[in-house]
Amino acid sequence: MQEDANPRPEDGAPETGNEAEASAETAALEEAAAGEQGAAEVQRLNEEVASLRDQLLRALAEVENVRARARRERDDAVRYAPGALAKDLIGVADNLRRALENLPPEGERDEKLANFAVGVEMTERALLEAFAKHGIVRIDPVGERLDPHRHEAMVEVPDPGRPAGTVSQVFEPGYVLHDRLLRPARVAVSKG
Repeated sequence: MQEDANPRPEDGAPETGNEAEASAETAALEEAAAGEQGAAEVQRLNEEVASLRDQLLRALAEVENVRARARRERDDAVRYAPGALAKDLIGVADNLRRALENLPPEGERDEKLANFAVGVEMTERALLEAFAKHGIVRIDPVGERLDPHRHEAMVEVPDPGRPAGTVSQVFEPGYVLHDRLLRPARVAVSKG
């Protein structure tokens, strides 16, 4: 057997010109393919970073919205906390007003009844001042236009002195806590 005249590169022999060119071309092609893969990988990673940044910004915005909502709810809870107690005390205020309205006129009162009237007036005033201190205001809408959000029309009465749809008489005053209605004013409305 005879040995090859041209040793092969894998045998450790030096490459010839054609083989060296082919090897260089193969290396260049491999580098180009690796470069394309690297560019594609960089592009994919940039898109992933942009997506994650967007998710982060959305999550931060959501956290801020939750904080703002919790702050509003806490502020509302503090602002409207006296509402339940006020609803219970509205009846007391009504009864004090009824007591004062049913007393005999001042000229017909004896000294004890006059002192009693002064005490009831002072009690009513103190209660209304306490209401006002906490944002509770009485609605007494005589002469105002009927507002179905704040007034409850009980009857319609002829009243030539007032235009139609105007509150002519108040049976029970209404009450609001800041901007929330605790009880509508119960009223008679003019037919005109």
